[in-house]
Amino acid sequence: MDTKGRLIAGSHNRNEFVLINADDTARVNSVTELSGQICQICGDEVEVTFNGEAFVACNECAFPVCKACYEYERREGNQVCPQCKTRYKRIKGCARVKGDEEEDDVDDLENEFDIGSHPHHHHHFAEAMRLNAGLGISTTPSEFDAASVAGSEIPLLTYGQEDVGISADKHALIIPPFMPRGKRVHPMPFPDSSVPVQVRAMDPKKDLAVYGYGSVAWKERMEDWKKKQGEKLQVVKHEGCKDSDEFDDPELPKMDEGRQPLWRKLPISSSRINPYRIIIVLRIAILCLFFQYRILHPVNDAYALWLTSVICEIWFAASWILDQFPKWCPIERETYLDRLSLRYEKEGKPCELACVDVFVSTVDPMKEPPLITANTVLSILAVDYPVEKVACYVSDDGAAMLTFEALSETSEFARKWVPFCKKFSIEPRAPEWYFAQKVDYLKDKVDAAFIRERRAIKREYEEFKVRINALVAMAQKVPEDGWTMQDGTLWPGNNVRDHPGMIQVFLGQNGVRDIGGNELPRLVYVSREKRPGYEHHKKAGAMNALVRVSAIISNAPYLLNVDCDHYINNSKALREAMCFMMDPTSGKKICYVQFPQRFDGIDRHDRYSNRNVVFFDINMKGLDGIQGPIYVGTGCVFRRQALYGYDAPSSKKPPRRTCNCWPKWCCCLSCGSRKKKNKGKSSMKMLKKKDDTKHMHKLENIEEGIEGIENEKSLLMSQLKFEKKFGQSAVFIAATLMEDGGLPKAASSATLLKEAIHVISCGYEDKTEWGKEVGWIYGSVTEDILTGFKMHCHGWRSVYCMPKRPAFKGSAPINLSDRLHQVLRWALGSVEILFSRHCPLWYGYGCGLKWLERFSYI
Repeated sequence: MDTKGRLIAGSHNRNEFVLINADDTARVNSVTELSGQICQICGDEVEVTFNGEAFVACNECAFPVCKACYEYERREGNQVCPQCKTRYKRIKGCARVKGDEEEDDVDDLENEFDIGSHPHHHHHFAEAMRLNAGLGISTTPSEFDAASVAGSEIPLLTYGQEDVGISADKHALIIPPFMPRGKRVHPMPFPDSSVPVQVRAMDPKKDLAVYGYGSVAWKERMEDWKKKQGEKLQVVKHEGCKDSDEFDDPELPKMDEGRQPLWRKLPISSSRINPYRIIIVLRIAILCLFFQYRILHPVNDAYALWLTSVICEIWFAASWILDQFPKWCPIERETYLDRLSLRYEKEGKPCELACVDVFVSTVDPMKEPPLITANTVLSILAVDYPVEKVACYVSDDGAAMLTFEALSETSEFARKWVPFCKKFSIEPRAPEWYFAQKVDYLKDKVDAAFIRERRAIKREYEEFKVRINALVAMAQKVPEDGWTMQDGTLWPGNNVRDHPGMIQVFLGQNGVRDIGGNELPRLVYVSREKRPGYEHHKKAGAMNALVRVSAIISNAPYLLNVDCDHYINNSKALREAMCFMMDPTSGKKICYVQFPQRFDGIDRHDRYSNRNVVFFDINMKGLDGIQGPIYVGTGCVFRRQALYGYDAPSSKKPPRRTCNCWPKWCCCLSCGSRKKKNKGKSSMKMLKKKDDTKHMHKLENIEEGIEGIENEKSLLMSQLKFEKKFGQSAVFIAATLMEDGGLPKAASSATLLKEAIHVISCGYEDKTEWGKEVGWIYGSVTEDILTGFKMHCHGWRSVYCMPKRPAFKGSAPINLSDRLHQVLRWALGSVEILFSRHCPLWYGYGCGLKWLERFSYI
């Protein structure tokens, strides 16, 4: 979505859409690209290869020649470098020519035959393939007979047998392997005798096994290799492998590392967990004896007081017991980041890591300092993840111009901070906490170049802090006419409770790059529309607005939400989460990955118990052994499809057997009459249960319904169902059906801009399921716990990830009143959930929520 560097403000209900040129002078300008090398033959610019380096034709003298002149010289010229007169070698991706037979070090079967250079051939070949696909014809090797290649100069070589009609001096072409769907497609288009085709020469005197393909011996070697690899993979399990000398094969990590699991469970040893379990049992026994004494020995003189105290003691005892059961089977998990890179970041191929949208929410810049928010944003932009895969969305629910101006300054400083972080791999990547660390240059033997750049970037950060603090000081006194932008336009958010929606893309478009000329992650400012008379649902409503607008702009399949005071302390935090989310065996059933909360600025004695050691280090590990930890509001990576209210993928279970000893006909005779009587009643119960208690929406069913539409009436009904659930935005509805993310190809930039303003309008959620079944759930001050509970009711499971270096760190309450207010909010939210329609005692039966997990929400 291209905004041309301008602020977009508008209201869908009022039919307003304004492009504001907010800052011409302070806008980030793109870095001028340095021109590449010039071809010394034709004068054109030398191309850049897939790995970002200039194309080199001659490996001896690196004489600048473009790829077109290189291929022409090899095909039509004398095949030597104009400068050093060295013969050109074939480069991967180029066609093979005469004289390349001796160069066996380059193997590029996909491009060694110069086939795709003639559009006439492509045209006939595409038509033939469409015809075969439409008729359901499966092309097999037997169909490539002499008649199919009549008039062609290129004979075929069958597997292990040479055609009798082909003379020894003719060239031969080997048929490639089968395509993924079992169809075999010939690599050559329909022949044209008028066009010469470059082919690979094959010496008939050599054994076919030398060439590999088509050889029976080669097939046998491949089968033996696969068998050995399969035996080696048996030793790799999620529970780990025992120490044994027979598994110390040095070839195992080299050959199979990319196919091994991305994580594994680390069960706590019995010597550590069994004493804890014994203590729990002893406490329960002592508690039973205590209540036996209390109940059997009433106080008759103060019976009412005695009864009240007993009831309170029973309540606290029941709460304690329910809190102990989920701790029975705690587990730990270990991730393998190197395997993630081997699997999804293969050398020479595009990166296959999934995209991630990061949400940062803020409201009042006076209570949440802009400098803290800026450090959080900078740590996100500098994360160790492909820049084209990361997008940061900052939600300003207070529509403060101070936050907007601070974010503009942050985007300018990020052009210098991000390349510094990635060049020297520093930790943490929030500048305020990084420069607070003490570095002993002599003891640590720091490089002199690093010292110079560190001092320079520290001076830049000090100047950045001065500019941010100047903005804060200026914002202390609000002008009578409201804030005015630098181009003279009034700030649209001067009235906090009555303003249009606003969107500004700071980074990630218009060629804005860092000082080194590298691409930067996308940075987007979002402030949803607010009007009097509408319910906005505080933080939960702001997060749902971010879910919708991010689906229009980037639509990443995974989301990370952090508070404005929680910065990324571990730059590999996203990779840690992707080890679970992108795991091919169990990743599809994980709805979110929760990280523990860690805090800075806690005193040594932790007088306010901000560390929450019992909860984050014990309780959450126990829940991870059941169905997963609860969602605590920040530091959590979500699957977007789970937030849309879809069910978890269901695994097919084998049919149950009610009787193994009697023959099948005996079971039919004994159960036949009973089935006939209860058939109608059971079917009605199942339908009622499906409609009333399981308010779920399966993605597979919705997609099948769309694909199976046959008339306009069914199309209209399906569209109405989608609009009732997700709202009246066709672009957003289309984005919800993209499980792997991405944007609709047909949508234009202007359409995306209007839809982005539409989905953050104040009345978009009316008469929809937002806040009920979709997105963050409304109805509780602890919307985070309720949202995670709904996901677990849909059959999803969550994962607790505790890397050695804490993934996120935040600011803890610094006084007793703030701490008590926080604890009171948590307690009030739990009581609200207990007495609401989402009560864990009865809500979501038969929907995949386990009993011990249910106890943890009570």
